[in-house]
Amino acid sequence: MKIAVLISGGVDSSVALRLVQSTMDCSLEAFYLKIWLEDDLAFLGDCPWEADLELVRRICDDAGIALHVIPFQQQYYERVVDHAIAELKAGRTPSPDILCNSEIKFGAFYDEIDGAFDRVVTGHYAGVEEKDGVFLLKRARDGVKDQTYFLSHLNQAQLSRAHFPLGVYVKSDVRRLARELDLPNQGRKDSQGLCFLGKIKYNEFVKCHLGKRPGRIVEIETGKTLGDHDGYWFFTVGQRRGIGLAGGPWYVVDKVVEDDVVLVSHQDGYRDRARRTFVVTNVHWIAGEPADERLTVKVRHGPVAVGCTCTAADGGRYQVQLDMPDTGIAAGQSAVFYDGDYCLGRGIIANSDRRQPDCITSPAGTA
Repeated sequence: MKIAVLISGGVDSSVALRLVQSTMDCSLEAFYLKIWLEDDLAFLGDCPWEADLELVRRICDDAGIALHVIPFQQQYYERVVDHAIAELKAGRTPSPDILCNSEIKFGAFYDEIDGAFDRVVTGHYAGVEEKDGVFLLKRARDGVKDQTYFLSHLNQAQLSRAHFPLGVYVKSDVRRLARELDLPNQGRKDSQGLCFLGKIKYNEFVKCHLGKRPGRIVEIETGKTLGDHDGYWFFTVGQRRGIGLAGGPWYVVDKVVEDDVVLVSHQDGYRDRARRTFVVTNVHWIAGEPADERLTVKVRHGPVAVGCTCTAADGGRYQVQLDMPDTGIAAGQSAVFYDGDYCLGRGIIANSDRRQPDCITSPAGTA
């Protein structure tokens, strides 16, 4: 069996490589995917790819495994980053890490190797299970590290060749294995943020592509203008930090793109605006539409999935009714559905059908 291992320089993918090497009778080759942003926008901050690659070379040399560096700058731009920027400009909240997996790691990379490998191994915390010829995406043992949210757009062809050896481990076990294997990156911290940013600050990345567009920050209950902002695309629904208003905490509850307005609510009334219902479009079911409407759903990456009823509607849309209200539901976000331990797929939360808020059509003035 020939296996390709995607390795990033982090602890997880390095341990995954060594686990496969020690437990499977196979021929291994390692691949480092070099993404576009690390060169083109290096002036925005320190990019980690050179340090990553140095670690990757040491790990592969120690393991006696060939390493290939694949340049995917153009593919990242066209399939992930361009889409994310367009969504931000439209006032929505994209999920670029989901596209990173379906379009690059299990998309463009599959095209690159063109069937030369039987399996593709990554350091994701997840599992793949086959039942009657159908491949299912399974949640990891470590509920906090579980990454099925980010893998929810994979299809049957992609899952059929994917192997996630870390799915049966918790993070502390992986750290322990890294120490036992004396890996050179055993003490390296986990990466944070979007897959293509590295150490570049998110707002600097957005500003480079979309610039600034000043507007007002408005209290939704009163219509009072509380301050100004440099662009609605720097804010997302549910955000608390970085709003820059006194007397908080304040939370972003909505955006009115056509008027360059960011709507906020004080914590005293913020939870009153939590929602129980939303519509999803562009729904992707990994193994076919579920038979039962009673599911659980995540509207963001995290360990908790909330109970819901997911009902098919017209035009391929689904109406979702949450068992518990959520204060951070935003258009463009991915809603990822589960049935017990199995990730069923994802849909995109649609724009709200509500009318423009009264505080915008009839502003109450400035605080």
